[in-house]
Amino acid sequence: MADNTLVPNKDPMLPVAHRVVRVTDEMADVRTLELEPVDGAAVRGRPGQFTMLYAFGVGEVPISFSRTNEPGKVVHTVRAVGAVSRALVDLGVGDTVGVRGPFGTAWPVEEARGRDVVLIAGGIGLAPLRPALEYLLDHRSDYGQLALLCGARSPDTMLYCDELEALRDRDDIEVMLTVDALTRDGTRPWSGEVGVVTELIDCIGFDLAGAVAMVCGPEVVFRFSVRELLDRGVQAPDIYVSMERNMKCATGHCGHCQYGPYFVCKDGAVFSYDQVSHLFDVREI
Repeated sequence: MADNTLVPNKDPMLPVAHRVVRVTDEMADVRTLELEPVDGAAVRGRPGQFTMLYAFGVGEVPISFSRTNEPGKVVHTVRAVGAVSRALVDLGVGDTVGVRGPFGTAWPVEEARGRDVVLIAGGIGLAPLRPALEYLLDHRSDYGQLALLCGARSPDTMLYCDELEALRDRDDIEVMLTVDALTRDGTRPWSGEVGVVTELIDCIGFDLAGAVAMVCGPEVVFRFSVRELLDRGVQAPDIYVSMERNMKCATGHCGHCQYGPYFVCKDGAVFSYDQVSHLFDVREI
């Protein structure tokens, strides 16, 4: 059974050295790093939380947990989009990295017990949602019906393909996958849908009234997912979104991640839609 007990560092500003024990290539620019502490207990968090990963000599970035049900390990999936994340993606087994955290709010997996749950992921947004998905499946009898909707630009950018294919064989969760477009060379076979992920919401085979929804991906996915979910009867307080943006210090002191009245790093990154709905009307803050 998964143990999601929060175990913070004594000093939230002090990185704890962890060693890379396994590297998994997910895509050309995406790798999953499994870390273990060099000394002492591993940093552990709840689904939806994040740590600050410090590439020594380069810098520090916030990365959400991509797995939280392996005690003794910290698991992150990282996309190389800048100097620090590139340095992290280039790490090999035996290299060390600094870890601060965990920080932020969590997906409401406990609050959703006894209810139907819908997870919607766009692109790399599947990584922060995977711990919630695994928690729901680890405690499957505690929940009603489950649906997982995943979208990606193309088949070769669909994250965790093997895991998703295995989930599609289960009869206790609806799994629907879609891509914006097929690859021209057809290098990766595709048996899912073609179109945007929000179009799949209408295909869910159970009544969404009373369901809890968790959404993670580009902001355009939030906007259109929320609209469709509300139309299907999901209540605004039951829709949760991860608003990861511009997080620097993770403690709310630097102000880089201020989003209206909130500091995303300490008040989020997971918010209920009714908390932030008024901010969705503003294109840029």
